[in-house]
Amino acid sequence: MCLGMCLLASAQPQRPRGFQMSQAKATYPDVNYAGDDLEAHRMDIYLPEKGGPKYKVVVAIYGSAWMANNAKGMAYMSIGRPLTDAGFAVVCINHRSSADAKFPAQIHDVKAAIRFLRANADKYKLDTSFVGITGFSSGGHLSAMAGVTNGRKDCTEGQTTIDVEGTVGGNAGFSSSVDAVVDWFGPVDMARMEDCVTVKDAHSPEAALIGGAPADNPDLVALVSPISYVTASCPRFLLFHGDADNVVPYCQSVYFAEKLKDYGRLADFVTVPGGQHGPVTFNEDTFKKMVGFFTQEAARQ
Repeated sequence: MCLGMCLLASAQPQRPRGFQMSQAKATYPDVNYAGDDLEAHRMDIYLPEKGGPKYKVVVAIYGSAWMANNAKGMAYMSIGRPLTDAGFAVVCINHRSSADAKFPAQIHDVKAAIRFLRANADKYKLDTSFVGITGFSSGGHLSAMAGVTNGRKDCTEGQTTIDVEGTVGGNAGFSSSVDAVVDWFGPVDMARMEDCVTVKDAHSPEAALIGGAPADNPDLVALVSPISYVTASCPRFLLFHGDADNVVPYCQSVYFAEKLKDYGRLADFVTVPGGQHGPVTFNEDTFKKMVGFFTQEAARQ
């Protein structure tokens, strides 16, 4: 539990020198994307201040060790504002916590939010010909999961099958696919979270997420790990990780970058010297790289 709470606390980045954390209000706050009354199913939609008919979209997801269901504001405060300044609509979503429901509920929520955005694009002035996704820490994990499972319904490992798409919120006629992913220091290979070699114990955040000790659930460990799903049909990825991260091991992004590169899906892997779990890793240069990547990928659509 301590690790999980430390992850939630440390996921709130220190303000980089010369960069002002946003206090902006959402253009459309607290939109429910699932047709229910759950706080976990609300999103904030931020549109650029400059007027325009429609805006291409980036979904942003907070980090919390999957323990928070109401931290969408933190996603915008940390990584969202540079994207609205660049002309993107930024959609910050809540999702169910590991206490609310076990995996794959969290990726069901992410995909439900994306389907909702496509179904209601005109209402919110969204150009969903491009939908990017980004997140930090556990939000990086969910962003990566969304990207590597584009177009997939059922996924099987060993004797275990999961429905990775889900039916939350309906809108089944709309795609949940994303066109580009920026993963900020997300855990992506749960089989190697402990010292870059093996699984964490039964008290870890990932144990809470899957509902049991990772060592006792190897199939679920593989199914919850984005690295398991990488193929040549995935969108392109940009990865950021600080080499001094003491929460999510730096090797996680090293492993993921190698796998993505093998399939031609790695745009870049940016190592931040001295970068921690948020502080130092979040800075003006990395924000510019994120914006540049999404701008370039959006131009492809």
